[in-house]
Amino acid sequence: MKTSRLEAFSDGVMAIIITIMVLELSAPEGTDFQSLLAKAPVFISYVASFIYVGIYWNNHHHLFQITQKVIGKTLWANLHLLFWLSLIPFTTAWIGDNYEAKLPIISYGVVLLGNAIAYFILQSVIIKSHDDAFPLKKPLERMVKEKFL
Repeated sequence: MKTSRLEAFSDGVMAIIITIMVLELSAPEGTDFQSLLAKAPVFISYVASFIYVGIYWNNHHHLFQITQKVIGKTLWANLHLLFWLSLIPFTTAWIGDNYEAKLPIISYGVVLLGNAIAYFILQSVIIKSHDDAFPLKKPLERMVKEKFL
């Protein structure tokens, strides 16, 4: 299977994720600066999450630009990543409304960690499905070895 269908599906899911996040933003109750400042935690959590989703979208795009084939494991690993990315709007809204509470902050961190692990799994599955000439194989193998030494 070529990568174009997987890329298009993933792009669509990430666009929906960003759309859901922006729809969670609401206008301030009043028209003064204090009303606007009261919305700062919600806006800051949105900006941080938008950046995270943007980084994953960008990295995903570059990863699939060099990927030559997609196997079943790649599809499942990609869905795993999209699952974790899809939780970002929920934790973004929760932390924006409850920025001083521990559980929303912990949940946001767990979701971000889940995204990182899922991306690592996706990258590993792609590398293993290609031969030794795959451009990412050697640099990433070195990085893994360096992390454990």
